[in-house]
Amino acid sequence: MQPLYSDKEVLADALTAQKTTTNNFNTFSNECVHEEVRSELLHILDQEHSIQNEVFEIMHTKGYYPTPEAQKQKVDEAKQKFQASVKMV
Repeated sequence: MQPLYSDKEVLADALTAQKTTTNNFNTFSNECVHEEVRSELLHILDQEHSIQNEVFEIMHTKGYYPTPEAQKQKVDEAKQKFQASVKMV
């Protein structure tokens, strides 16, 4: 019997679910007024980011989520842009 879904489809679904989960926990923690609850939400958010990263790394390693290497010049330009933004604040 052939599997209903490929590994790539299962991992892509898991990554999408993790992206949604981290987005939701980020919103919940931003809007929480109780410090103990907020602290726990941030702890869960950190764990969910770790899971998201694990799924991404698996996909990347298997070639399901290729990411091109950034050119050094583009990296340097991005650093300068964001460093300037931070100095303004």
